[in-house]
Amino acid sequence: MPIKLPSDLPAFDVLSREGVMVMSERQAARQDIRPLRIGLLNLMPKKIQTENQFARLIGATALQIELSLIRMSEHKTRNTAAEHMAEFYRPFDEVKASGEKFDGLIITGAPIEHLPFEDVTYWQELRDVFEWTQTHVHSTFGVCWGGMAMINYFHGVQKHILDAKAFGCFRHKNMVPASHYLRGFSDDCVIPVSRWTEMKQDEIDAADGLTTLLSSEEVGPCLVEDPAHRAIYIFNHFEYDSETLKQEYDRDVAEGTPINVPMNYYPDDDPSQPPMNRWRSHAHLLYGNWITELYETTPYNMDEIGS
Repeated sequence: MPIKLPSDLPAFDVLSREGVMVMSERQAARQDIRPLRIGLLNLMPKKIQTENQFARLIGATALQIELSLIRMSEHKTRNTAAEHMAEFYRPFDEVKASGEKFDGLIITGAPIEHLPFEDVTYWQELRDVFEWTQTHVHSTFGVCWGGMAMINYFHGVQKHILDAKAFGCFRHKNMVPASHYLRGFSDDCVIPVSRWTEMKQDEIDAADGLTTLLSSEEVGPCLVEDPAHRAIYIFNHFEYDSETLKQEYDRDVAEGTPINVPMNYYPDDDPSQPPMNRWRSHAHLLYGNWITELYETTPYNMDEIGS
């Protein structure tokens, strides 16, 4: 089954051209099944690019997915047109007040990792989101800063500033091959990384109930399962497009910001050559496995979610 999107959402045309199965709301209404309801709490500045990235991954399954776009209530984005935000996004306080529930929720990263969590302008509302997931979301997927914020809130695990930016494509070891989230994974895989902070494995190990599923000798733990809070946290970027790291690198070069060539990304580490995507298949595996886990474990009656 395809992913259900508003036909005028930019992702609808982008994914259709790529061969991802998408359906309009009219088509979805003719199917006598309950779609999986997944929310995307989008904290990234470039909202449309991020929508496309996650819709591409969760739409490549055999299940019907209904994607809802959510934003923080008071925070105003400066990088996406107000008309787009008004038409396609709902503020979290409206979603919360509605009482509706979700099979899954993705909380994206945000370019604010240099700030202490408590200094983020919407930190209190994000804490409310985390609490709300425990009663209104069956499974939550925290990505990069979003994952770091969740693991800090629920377990007190701290993020640590790196001496230099972790930037490039790094090999990660499959630590728990029997995990449902890693079905079909190789013994190791390549994942894009772009961050100034890290989580430390010994601090994750000291927290109750956490299991690290993917980890790198170079950039540390990556994917962590938190069964007690029905959550998984990933600190790196399987969702990135082929040229996302290139765009970050070119931006910093143009602005005169010191930046290293992203490691293991360009052929022969030569930025004049087109980058190679070596993570796409594992990205689809991970998000497909998460969707499958949702389908197999979420209540059919959505009122029972979180109970």
